[in-house]
Amino acid sequence: MTVWALLREIKSMGYQGGSTLLYRYLGQGRAEDAPAPPSPRRVASWIMTDPAHLSPGRTTRLQEVLDCCLELKQATEHVRTFADLLTQRQGHRLDDWIADVRAGDLHPLRSFAEGLLIDHDAVVAGLTLPYSNGPTEGVVNKIKLLKRQMYGRAGLARLRKRILLTIASN
Repeated sequence: MTVWALLREIKSMGYQGGSTLLYRYLGQGRAEDAPAPPSPRRVASWIMTDPAHLSPGRTTRLQEVLDCCLELKQATEHVRTFADLLTQRQGHRLDDWIADVRAGDLHPLRSFAEGLLIDHDAVVAGLTLPYSNGPTEGVVNKIKLLKRQMYGRAGLARLRKRILLTIASN
């Protein structure tokens, strides 16, 4: 239907505006029935989010996207299963997950799974034990930040003093 035909039809219904306003309205996409497809980044964020934390609208949109692509649906199942392994400390299920991924046709995930096999014992320990080197990494990150901030301003003695004072105050 052309804009002029649409204009005649809505004028007969009582529309008072002109063609310019109608062009603007149509140009903004307000007359479209279907929403624009989500960006790949948005779909990835929906996949990585715990399904319990997705709104019903986002769950529906994600399901529509997954229904269109079987490989993406399989990848989503593998990613969510791996997320359960991580969050629930179920390292004993890692071998089953790797076997499932290796049996599929998803080459990037297969490569990731085979990379986990290189240091299998450490990965299982990381998925099972409650210990974490997160606090240590945080301190190292803070030291690197301080070093960047002081670059070219003072010597090693001053940097050492600032690091010790910063860490002691936390």
